[in-house]
Amino acid sequence: MTKFTEEEQILRRIERRFNKGVVQYNLIEEGDKILIGLSGGKDSLALIELLGRRARIFKPRFSVVAVHVVMKNIPYQSNLEYLRAHAETFGVPLVVYETSFDPSTDTRKSPCFLCSWNRRKALFTVAKEQGCNKIALGHHMDDILETLLMNLTYQGAFSTMPPRLVMKKFDMTIIRPMCLVHEADLIELAALHAYQKQVKNCPYESQSSRSDMKGILHQLEAMNPEARYSLWGSMTNVQEDLLPEKNE
Repeated sequence: MTKFTEEEQILRRIERRFNKGVVQYNLIEEGDKILIGLSGGKDSLALIELLGRRARIFKPRFSVVAVHVVMKNIPYQSNLEYLRAHAETFGVPLVVYETSFDPSTDTRKSPCFLCSWNRRKALFTVAKEQGCNKIALGHHMDDILETLLMNLTYQGAFSTMPPRLVMKKFDMTIIRPMCLVHEADLIELAALHAYQKQVKNCPYESQSSRSDMKGILHQLEAMNPEARYSLWGSMTNVQEDLLPEKNE
């Protein structure tokens, strides 16, 4: 009987869930050119590794390029040499794009929202410049479930970040290839492969409701080890006849 090392076991588990998500939600098609948003966190570093490996498979044939957005007015220290070397290890070229925003232009929105919005805008800009038809983001299963809980709790909406989102207005598709990958596995992968943590020193950063939802998700799993799968399944098992009628 074949015995796998700890690293091989983790990689096989992650790649199995990664490949299942890609196939189940039809995230990659023949001829795609995919832009990966590389923030420098463990999730985007893992996405570079997983998509870079898959791009070497003959079918479907697709190409990838990564972008790291530098927000010049935020003291976020990125080791660009490390990010470039990591991307190139998996055959992924890296583009560095600099931009900035003025938080005083819209005091109705938080600086975090404005920063995120401008980073997303930069992704679309670079995707168009590079001739990409898809943008891949590093959200994993935990992110998607935490967003579901946040939207239920704060917005009264049953919604989240879908694995595939076609944005016809921008002629672009957002994909989340790690949608079925567990964050716990990515933490182990980051430790095994010694991912270098980027120095984050944002003056606007504070404790967010997302970290609260992360704790709630863990509590639900303590009550029921299958809770994450029940939550995931609920998104495609909406029994409208057992819910209040929608008010017009």
